[in-house]
Amino acid sequence: MGSGRNSYHHGDLRRSLIDEGLALTRSRGPRALGLRAVTRQVGVSANAAYRHFANQQALVAAVAGEILEKMAAQMREFITADPSPDPREQARHRLRAVGLGYITFAVSEPGWFETAFFGTEMSDRQSTGSDDHDETPERHETASDDHDEAPEHYDEAPPFALLVEALDGMVAAGVLSAERRPGAEWSCWSAVHGFAELVVHGPLRQRESVEVMTLAARVVEDIIAGIR
Repeated sequence: MGSGRNSYHHGDLRRSLIDEGLALTRSRGPRALGLRAVTRQVGVSANAAYRHFANQQALVAAVAGEILEKMAAQMREFITADPSPDPREQARHRLRAVGLGYITFAVSEPGWFETAFFGTEMSDRQSTGSDDHDETPERHETASDDHDEAPEHYDEAPPFALLVEALDGMVAAGVLSAERRPGAEWSCWSAVHGFAELVVHGPLRQRESVEVMTLAARVVEDIIAGIR
């Protein structure tokens, strides 16, 4: 991914700002995503960025939205690796792939994972007193109306949609009863997200990757067994 002054091409400043935000957060997490830091790397003034983003939170939301799309793409890659002709096993595989794809993305991209789920909250806390906000924007009202930002509610995000589809597929295949289906997405999401947090920020962060993924597989299998 390109970074620095050469990443900006005339007429594509919004794209360049998001790409720089992705580069910064991938290596350093959401705390690196200051509006001034991004514009400095791209080689434009902060006021130029305000023509595309009303404030720092809007930039964070756009970057977070792209990260969630990347997470969903990783999950889809896991889903497509299904060798079984059995519809019931296919349904289990899809749910298994959703969980393992989610965890794998979080563990392999901790900076992006933290940005996607906590970046806007951190940006709100940092919005006062930051040197990213000491230049008065010229035209807040000209911020772009593009919609490539994080959803207002995370249950509208692509990774969550894949989880819902997988659970509905479990019902259609007769693996999960219709009576047990309502609310199952929250149990599943809580388990995989919580495990990912244990690896990224908690007591599992010092474990070897092979052990982590072995434990992740156990968590996902326990989820599949538990929701039926």
